[in-house]
Amino acid sequence: MGSQILIVTSESPGFVMSGPAIRAWHLAHALATELSVMLAVPAPSTLSSDAVRIVEYERQNGEALRTCAAEADVLLCAGFLLYRYPFLSKLPGPLVIDLYDPFVLENLEIHSVKPLTEQAGIHRINLSVLNEQLARGDFFICASETQRDLWLGMLLANGRINPYTLGADRTLRQLIDVVPFGIPDEPPTRRRSPLKGAYPGIAVADKVVYWGGGMWEWFDPLTAIRAMAEIATRRSDVKLFFAGVRHPNPEVPSVRMVDAAQRLSRELGLTGRCVFFNDWVPYAERGDYLLDADVALSLHFDHVETRFANRTRLLDYIWAGLPMVVTRGDTVGGLAEARGLARTVAPQDVGGVAEALLALLAEGRTGYTDRTQTLVEDLRWSKVVTPLVEFCRRPHHAADHLETTVAPRLTPTLLAKAWQSLRRRGLGGMLRDVRVYLNVR
Repeated sequence: MGSQILIVTSESPGFVMSGPAIRAWHLAHALATELSVMLAVPAPSTLSSDAVRIVEYERQNGEALRTCAAEADVLLCAGFLLYRYPFLSKLPGPLVIDLYDPFVLENLEIHSVKPLTEQAGIHRINLSVLNEQLARGDFFICASETQRDLWLGMLLANGRINPYTLGADRTLRQLIDVVPFGIPDEPPTRRRSPLKGAYPGIAVADKVVYWGGGMWEWFDPLTAIRAMAEIATRRSDVKLFFAGVRHPNPEVPSVRMVDAAQRLSRELGLTGRCVFFNDWVPYAERGDYLLDADVALSLHFDHVETRFANRTRLLDYIWAGLPMVVTRGDTVGGLAEARGLARTVAPQDVGGVAEALLALLAEGRTGYTDRTQTLVEDLRWSKVVTPLVEFCRRPHHAADHLETTVAPRLTPTLLAKAWQSLRRRGLGGMLRDVRVYLNVR
């Protein structure tokens, strides 16, 4: 089947999954239609596959990961994996970096309550991790053209847009291309009704507002809850369901926004009456929940993360033909609005959210499924993965990496190592360390 592709994820696909695990799972299976694919996941994993070879590795040592990586012709990874397992960056085959998750921008918000000097230290580490990926990758994928603009700027700053890469491809699509977060090829099917008449406090005749996924610091469930307080004065049959407040990855710390949302809901007397907090919806069952809801909701603050975000749960809403209310500003929300699938509101507009929800509930879901079909076809995993498939059919190192023997790249990591060596061992020691580092690249 040609090249052996290894996809490594730090989030284990299983009964419950977050965005990175979902993306790794679907990318692996989309590639596996014509290539041999291994998917390396943290142990333990509960999923199996007939199409993809699942390899479990221990987070602490990664020895199993080292073994399967030695078999790979192409490696695809994201996030902090190169930082955690440096041997991955020294494999002989081409390295694909998935930049769909702008973690540096997200972490700025996550750590914003810490002392400023601590925030700055964390940011320096995050930026160093990102720059290392940008220096070492042979091919990059991201989730939108807006994201691609961001990463083109970062690649330029890291010296990766140069006479070699531009000479190989004037569009730079051979260096970085768009692979959106996709939609399953199969439509959702209803097997049961997990909400109406089944979830405690939600009656059969109620109308359900569905908040899919988690509540990260850049999201705004507080406006959603305040909007529900307004709606509750006019209608008693509207219920807001938060699908996930407990992240499936045990390494992810508790989220401040979850505590703030639950506290506000209690203070307003809404919890268990018209606002409900669920642990996490099992991935295989999400279609039942989406089909049992009446309208979806995704709200965020006015933050730089929004412009470059890829709101993955909005893809689930589109997949299920579920009308939605979203804060304007992100790529997927804008796409849904342009296709008539969403109503957008200004950040923190409580009254606007309440009115938009009531208007969509009055319209009902009829017609939305038909309206989404063209967009669903465009976003199927089997279609959006095409640039990655093309690269993996004929994998190659980036043009400037082929020239490293002529012009070694002074990456941010190399410069940091050189400075540390100079302080510890003097000029001679620094030069020896730099030569060693360049030789193993």
